[in-house]
Amino acid sequence: MGNVLTIAQKELKSYFASPIAYIVIGFFALVFGWFYYVAVSYFLQASLQMGMPGAGQVNINTMAIRPLLQNVAVVALFMLPLITMRTYAEEKRSGTIELLLTSPLTDTQIVLGKFFGAVALYALMLLVTWIHVSILFIYGNPEWKPIVTGYLGLLLMGSSFLSIGLLISSLTKNQIVAGMVTFAVLLLLWTLNWMSESAGPTMQKVLSALSITERFDDFSKGVVSVSHLVYYVSFISFGLFLTAKSVDSERWRG
Repeated sequence: MGNVLTIAQKELKSYFASPIAYIVIGFFALVFGWFYYVAVSYFLQASLQMGMPGAGQVNINTMAIRPLLQNVAVVALFMLPLITMRTYAEEKRSGTIELLLTSPLTDTQIVLGKFFGAVALYALMLLVTWIHVSILFIYGNPEWKPIVTGYLGLLLMGSSFLSIGLLISSLTKNQIVAGMVTFAVLLLLWTLNWMSESAGPTMQKVLSALSITERFDDFSKGVVSVSHLVYYVSFISFGLFLTAKSVDSERWRG
């Protein structure tokens, strides 16, 4: 485990050694801030309207936080390929992959180390957004459980995206190609739920079972299902398994 943490720390430092980490975190925080402003403004406007005689109650979790987290998931779809596109592709291009593969490290340790490094950067991106969310607790009274489960869903779904990105990055030497292909694959996975709406009964069940977004929607509602956790863990494990096989094949080719 020590080797895995060492690689993860090295990978995280490499992100901050280049402009990648600062650009990704800064842009993510900027976009989140805009969506936060729009969501809260809409909630305040709805609250004023609901405050009139005969109007109903408004819920900040339902009207502001849940749509906000769903928008963040869309932003992650675009941003996460930028994190993984250089992970293996840059090492192949620069030739440092040979040093890594000839070191006394197993393929599993290499893959897990790089994965945890990427997840750590993504977790920092999410952590920055808590500055905005904390303001809601200072001036409002939102339910904290749906927020926590929503962020858990974002972390699990983002980790699934990262596992796919690592796999695709291990298959090419070109960072741009890795980023574009990763985005295309993630977009395809994102639209599975939409495809199921026009499919037959059997195919609809299959596509719904494979859908990433449908499970995240439950997390944003405050629902944590064991089946959803198993799905994400299995998805991540399968992606890392294929990445390890790809790295192993690179070792044999070398």
